[in-house]
Amino acid sequence: PSLPPLPISNPPAASAAPVAPSSAAPVATPAFRLFLSRLSDSVGRSLSNRRPWSELADRSAFSRPDSLSDASYRLRKNLTYFRVNYAAVVAAVLAISLITNPFSLVVLLALLAAWCLLYLFRPSDPPLVILGRTFSDRETLGSLVLITVFVVFLTSVGSLLISALVAGAAIVGAHGAFRVPEDLFLDEQETGAASSLLSFLGGAASAGPAVVAAARV
Repeated sequence: PSLPPLPISNPPAASAAPVAPSSAAPVATPAFRLFLSRLSDSVGRSLSNRRPWSELADRSAFSRPDSLSDASYRLRKNLTYFRVNYAAVVAAVLAISLITNPFSLVVLLALLAAWCLLYLFRPSDPPLVILGRTFSDRETLGSLVLITVFVVFLTSVGSLLISALVAGAAIVGAHGAFRVPEDLFLDEQETGAASSLLSFLGGAASAGPAVVAAARV
């Protein structure tokens, strides 16, 4: 008699091994792009409120002030009216000073890159490891602050920045003191605006901390 066929059972297929999540933390590119977007929007809105350069350089509106109080009054009035133009002048003087000194420009760019890569836009997890040593956020921040102080105040970079800012402020002060402001008419919304030379950067500065906090999460 023939034997009954033996049942054949197929072994269960081996389940695919779970893919371990990547240990590399994503780079905070969206936070960096958000910061740049807010900064460019704020600067763009401020530059759109600048006064015509022909009005700034109108030769017929220049005269010698009668007294120191007259010069101070002109300077305050012109700072309020031409604040964006004056900020652009100071920025141009600073840019020319850096371009004509490539070493200082490279040092500042390296310092900015260190802040962005090591602290501002680096994810807080995993921690920073350099030469086998782990640095906490507080240690990283303290090290960057010390390096910044050393670069700005103990090298030629600091003297270059200070001299450029002083030269820009001198140009603005001379123009504001000799420019007669009688033909300048401020809008009602601008009478209460801040007359600081760099006040147009306030929007970008306020957006910066929120974006940095999002990048540190």
